[in-house]
Amino acid sequence: MAGDMARAEKFLEAQMISRTGMGFDVHQFGSNSDGSSDHVMLCGLRIPHETGLVGHSDADAGLHALTDAILGAIGAGDIGRHFPPSDPKWRGAPSHLFLEHARDLVLERGGVLDHVDLTLICERPKIGPHRDAMVAHVATLLGLGVDQVSIKATTTEKLGFTGRQEGLAAQAIATVRLPSARG
Repeated sequence: MAGDMARAEKFLEAQMISRTGMGFDVHQFGSNSDGSSDHVMLCGLRIPHETGLVGHSDADAGLHALTDAILGAIGAGDIGRHFPPSDPKWRGAPSHLFLEHARDLVLERGGVLDHVDLTLICERPKIGPHRDAMVAHVATLLGLGVDQVSIKATTTEKLGFTGRQEGLAAQAIATVRLPSARG
């Protein structure tokens, strides 16, 4: 029986195709959508900071970039298509809803999310002290192991809007496997 299951799994894996998507997001520093200015939301966590991030939702650039990467991998458009900023119901919305929606679309298509990789681009806040908690939270949101989630940070060496500390950016890549349409 165990051998039959292993053969079946191997057969199903052979019928899957690997796809990759990229995501990018930017938010400027200012007041959060709730009017507060004492934290930023990054990777679903409230990170203490002297200013917030301006955005229609909670402005979590990390989760927005990850959402777009997953949506891109399955050819489902972008975050704005699924959660238009013109719709007032998304005002102040927690971005984990967007990421969970993208995850669910992968699962509904019979797919498997293999890996996500996120780079946060900012001079501040410092990401290092929060990295492990971010990885653990994103892994939980996506139903992945922590070894399937990579979160890194970099600066722009004080160049551009992130270097001037006017905001932050995030870029992400996601790898999924979907059932082959050729089968």
